[in-house]
Amino acid sequence: MSNLRTLVFFATPAHDCSYLPDRQATTMFVDPRAEVDKRLYSQLTALGFRRSGSHYYRPHCESCNACVPVRLRVEDFHPDRSQRRVLKKNSDLTCRMVRACFTERYYELYAHYIEERHADGDMYPPSREQFTSFLVEGATDSWFIEILDGEKLVGLAAVDRLNEGLSAIYTVFDPAYEHRSLGTFAVLWQVEEARRQELPYLYLGYWIAQCRKMNYKTRFRPIEALRDGHWQVMDPH
Repeated sequence: MSNLRTLVFFATPAHDCSYLPDRQATTMFVDPRAEVDKRLYSQLTALGFRRSGSHYYRPHCESCNACVPVRLRVEDFHPDRSQRRVLKKNSDLTCRMVRACFTERYYELYAHYIEERHADGDMYPPSREQFTSFLVEGATDSWFIEILDGEKLVGLAAVDRLNEGLSAIYTVFDPAYEHRSLGTFAVLWQVEEARRQELPYLYLGYWIAQCRKMNYKTRFRPIEALRDGHWQVMDPH
């Protein structure tokens, strides 16, 4: 089994940044041949890495440090007024955690979400292979949170369980439920799930100040940012 001292890393050639226009990005990947267990994955996440399928990566741009890893300190979090409204608005929904897997039901929701919300992004057009390689392959202690309106699947959140927290991977929802703020609702549910499991952190991936789509992350406080190798409470202003 691999460990931090034996891992080999590779950097991609410069490519167009997915988040900031007119920027070039470089990504550092863990050698895909490495055996990454839950313990090592947890250590990598604490160092700012993310998982996409069976790949573990983090930004490694030469002249840009806009991508900031962030996590929520669960014990100290209290929903603000807007988040309490989201919880109340969705009090009629139910959630359940199931092992990450492929089903047509999950894929149809995923495809509809990508087609309606991200037709201008690099995940379009969706495919079954894309869904599987992104959300199912490489799963260690990986789960899907089904968000249900009665028997109807209206949202799906992918989450990994780490030694010291949960890692929010991706959330999709039925665009017809956009007014429900299901992205925020999914994060709030994961906060409570981390508390139930007595896990101290919820990792929320990367925050980019110039990217409006990521603004929601700083509404969860106290949010911590990884800067210069240290996690510290972040002032988003």
